[in-house]
Amino acid sequence: MEENKKRILLVDDEATFTNALKFYLEKTGRFVVETENHGMNALASAKAFKPDLILLDVIMPEIDGGMVAAQLKADSDLNQVPVLFLTAAVSREEATTRSGLIGGKLFIAKPVSAKEVLAHLDFYLEKDGPAGTRSGRSLAT
Repeated sequence: MEENKKRILLVDDEATFTNALKFYLEKTGRFVVETENHGMNALASAKAFKPDLILLDVIMPEIDGGMVAAQLKADSDLNQVPVLFLTAAVSREEATTRSGLIGGKLFIAKPVSAKEVLAHLDFYLEKDGPAGTRSGRSLAT
């Protein structure tokens, strides 16, 4: 039943990556995944799709993930949707030493396997999320 599945919006300019990750996540039977390969369209896609969580690439050609996150935060319908950044700008070692935070924002270092993304989704989509993030605080703040 689709109403019990979590809705994930995946915004990344690499279509091969988004298609493969969408396939993997939907194959679990636990997610409905919408992909957006153009950062400029991310806000409109999020408004139309109403995701439970957004996976957002940091480095994209038209607009960077930080600007997209700012647009999401400014939108009253989307500002509570958790955003988990994906970035190749930080190494796995840096991700470990920074506890998965850059400037207070949660991120996953790329390259990342679909299995690792699934583990992060399981953690951040728990009933109340880590440290109450699902109860009033956005992961993107």
